[in-house]
Amino acid sequence: MRKANIERNTLETQIKLELNIDGCGKKNIQIDIPFFKHMLEQFAAHGYFDIDLTAKSLDGDIHHSVEDVAIVLGQAFKEALGDKKGINRYGNASVPMDEALVLTAIDLSGRAYSNTDLNIKEEKTGDFDTILVKHFFSSFAANSLSTIHIKSLYGDDTHHVIEAAFKSFARALKAACEIDEKHKDITPSTKGVL
Repeated sequence: MRKANIERNTLETQIKLELNIDGCGKKNIQIDIPFFKHMLEQFAAHGYFDIDLTAKSLDGDIHHSVEDVAIVLGQAFKEALGDKKGINRYGNASVPMDEALVLTAIDLSGRAYSNTDLNIKEEKTGDFDTILVKHFFSSFAANSLSTIHIKSLYGDDTHHVIEAAFKSFARALKAACEIDEKHKDITPSTKGVL
């Protein structure tokens, strides 16, 4: 199984993560940001990733907590994927949630890039600053060395748009991480490395 254990301790946060890419969606997420916790639970469930995460804020700044969780998650996926032999590399998913529809495409390319276009109209949903959604995905991309494109086609309810984004991200990432059994000993790149 492809697993990783990552810890990140700074003057702002203390993060501990256990990840199993080949899990069944088991989640134990301890973080004092209810909406973000809900999104991380959706990510685990819809990607079938087992995630055991404890994130403690030392400075009370939600921005630092969201950023550091994204950094640790990105590092964990990079570590768990190893040399990436046999993976599909690419994944995409479209997820509807009531009036919202969000598309995600991912390339586990070894090159970091993120483009998040969600057309979010509200600055907050619950306790969560919505500007942090884009920051989460860019921090994940930078630390997993992946290319991520996320776009909302429709959506008026901020909660629905963001939740559809996390669910489509999970589904696309799951597809990209899956092993192609016919080509499990091949690195999916003409360069021979990702």
